[in-house]
Parts: sequence; C-alpha cells; structure tokens
Amino acid sequence: MRAIFIMPVAALALSACALAPPLVTPAAPLPDSYGAMQAAAPGNAADLGWRQMLPDASLQRLVALALENNRDLRVASLNVEAVRAQYQIQDAARAPAIGANGGGVRQRGADGALQNQFTAGIAMSAFEIDLFGRLRSLSDAAFARYLATEQGQRAAHMALIGAVADAYLEQRLAEEQLALARQTLLDWRQALVLTQRLHGAQQGSGLDVAQAQGQAATAEADVRARERASAVARNSLELLLGAPVPADLPAGRALDGQPVLTQLPPGVPSDLLARRPDILQAEYALVAANAEIGAARAAFFPRLSLTAQLGLASPELGDLFRGSARSWSFAPQVTQPLFQGGQLRAELRLSRLRKDVAVLQYEQAIQAAFRDVRDGLAGSATFARQIAAQERVVAAARQRQRLSQLRYDAGQDSRLELLDAQRQSYAAQQTLLDARRDQFKSAVALYKALGGGLEE
Repeated sequence: MRAIFIMPVAALALSACALAPPLVTPAAPLPDSYGAMQAAAPGNAADLGWRQMLPDASLQRLVALALENNRDLRVASLNVEAVRAQYQIQDAARAPAIGANGGGVRQRGADGALQNQFTAGIAMSAFEIDLFGRLRSLSDAAFARYLATEQGQRAAHMALIGAVADAYLEQRLAEEQLALARQTLLDWRQALVLTQRLHGAQQGSGLDVAQAQGQAATAEADVRARERASAVARNSLELLLGAPVPADLPAGRALDGQPVLTQLPPGVPSDLLARRPDILQAEYALVAANAEIGAARAAFFPRLSLTAQLGLASPELGDLFRGSARSWSFAPQVTQPLFQGGQLRAELRLSRLRKDVAVLQYEQAIQAAFRDVRDGLAGSATFARQIAAQERVVAAARQRQRLSQLRYDAGQDSRLELLDAQRQSYAAQQTLLDARRDQFKSAVALYKALGGGLEE
C-alpha cells in the first residue's frame, strides 16, 4: 500500500519542469516626477484615511453606509470569493483523488453454479503526474486571476468612496443653488410688485412692468430647475448608498466650509505601481497570461496518469478481511498528442497573444493612472486662484447692482440697466458655487488617482 501511494507523491516532487517563460515585467512608462504641477509638500495623499480626506461628518456617515450596503461592492466581493473557489478547484487537480469503495457481485457461471465476489478498498483514479508543469501553470494562472480579482474589489471600494463624495457634492451644490434661486425669486417678485405700483401711479412705464415680469418668471423657472437637480442628486446618492438617506444625518458643511481637503501631496509617480489597485490588477492579469503560456506549451508533451487500487477481495463475505484476501492493481498510462488539426499550436499562439494584450493593458493602466494624477494636480494648482478671482467677480457684481439700484431710484439709469446688473450678480454667485463644487470633485479625483481610500 505504501509503495503504491508514495509514488504519486514522489512524482509531484519531480514535476518541477514548468514550461512557462520567465516573466519580464515591462518597464513602467513613468517619469520621475509629475512636472510643474507637482505640489511641494512631502508625503503622499494615499496615506490619508478617507475620514481625514472627507472631514464633513454628514459625508462620512454616507460613505460608511455605502460601504456597508452598496450592491456593486457586494458583487465585487462575491466575485473575489468565486474566483478564489475556482483557484482552489484548479489547484486541487495537482493532488491525487483517493476514495474508498466496497461492493459485491453474485452471478451464475457457465456450469450453473452461483459465484460470489466481495471487494473493499481504496483507489486513486487517473491522477496526472505533472511532469511538464501543465497543472502547475494552470494553478498559477488561476491564483494570479484570484489576486487580480481581489485588486478589482479594492478598486471598486475606492471608486465607491469617490462616487459617494461626488454625489454628495452635487447634492450640496443643488441645495445651495436652490436656496440662492429662491432668495433671488423673492427679491425679484418684490421688485415686480413695486414696479406695478409705480406704473399704477403713472410713475413707470408698461415696459418696466414687462421687464420685471420677465425677470421674475426667469427666476421662477430657475427655481424649478434647481429643485429637479436637487431631487436627481438625492436619487443618485441613494442608489450608491443602497438605502435611503438617513433622516438623522448630521448637518452637512456648506461648499465654502471645506467639506473635502484640497491640498494633497502626490508623492512620486513610482508610488502608483504599489498603491493603485487597477495597476496591480493589470499586473496580476499579466502573470496569469504568462502562466497560461506554460500550460499551452506543456500540452505538446506526453501526459502520464496513474490509476491504482489497494483492497480486499473474497468469494465469502466472512473471509473479506482476512490476510489472504488482499488485492492490488497499478495502471500507469501515457498519452502523447499526435494529430489534433493544429489545435495545440493555435492554443499556444492564442496564449501568447493574450500575454501581449496583457502587457499593453498593464502599460495602459500605468499611463492612465499618471494622467489621472496630473489632471488632479492641475486642478489643485488652479482652482484656488480661479475661486479667488470669481469671488472678486461676485463682489464687483454686487457693487454694480447696489449702485445701479441707487441710480435707478434717482432716475439716472433705466430699468434695463438695473435688470442687467441684477442678472449679472445672480449669475456670478451661481458660477462661484459651481467652481467650489468642481474644486472639491477635483481633489477627490486626485485622492483616488493616488490610490487613497482603502484605509478608513
């Protein structure tokens, strides 16, 4: 018994002749720095936990809820478990499958006499000795794909945090723009009432009334548009959360209250290779494709399989477990492919093409990551100055509106001039809100591009 079942173990020790080519990871197409846009602050924003990056208590609560309930993230986690099970199935093929069996046969012979045969034993069925590393290469490929899927789940985790932050910022923008639009509508309706009274007292023209009516109607239409934007933003947020927005959500910060950090140190480009899950996912996919070349090469060589059985056999059930009832069988089998219509060569060529594709996808992932970081740095370097300039625009527009109101009241300006000043002030304030939202979204994108979001 020991001799029969030790042989496969010995064969496993001899099956180190893997035919997978050495994996040469392509040189990363990355410069030493991000260029002129790189911040001078030391460190890397990816070291920040997402709670540090998102100091708004309301946003933190929403992110935590999404990480718990989001359906896409659950699917990604289940995919990891499924691919791990596939790896375990593939890896199990490298070990012998041994089972116990027992049975009995009763038959009539040619002389009319009844014959009995009872058996019991353990057996190993068609165990492949991995002489050329075919099974090992397939197992390595399955393990690399499991690791790639695991990185995909981490990428989904980071993407979800960024998506919740973006949706929250959209909702904050919609709410603040709606509040501004409602206040503007209230002011312009009051101005309409005053204009109508002046017209009734023969101190204003019908043109002034028509202009005031159009202005109030424009503000009302904008209010309805902002209400719709607010509802859509809330719906998008609830989809990401996988649950309704909690009724006891803490009050969120205003857009001018810094709900997201904006000054983020980027580190050096080479950090992306170890921090970005999408790059690691592409790298593991390359490892898997390389291992599959080894399996395709090994398919050209002979396959050695063993079937063995050790057990007991006796014509009498009572004698089955006596020493004289022992039996054994040992059946090695060698299979050598001779002609398969070019299938093996096509499979080898396909595996090499898949590796070439994996190399390009790996390089593409690195280049995309580098571009994402540079885009984020460009936003970090310019949004602060843009917002400062827009704040000056808002101040100037408000001053113009105040002076135009004084001149109109004094009869020195037309109603049209006052309307233009009011519209300019309103538009400048809306643009400022848009710019603040864009600044925070750019900071979130940079944080995610650097590989941040995995730590709480």
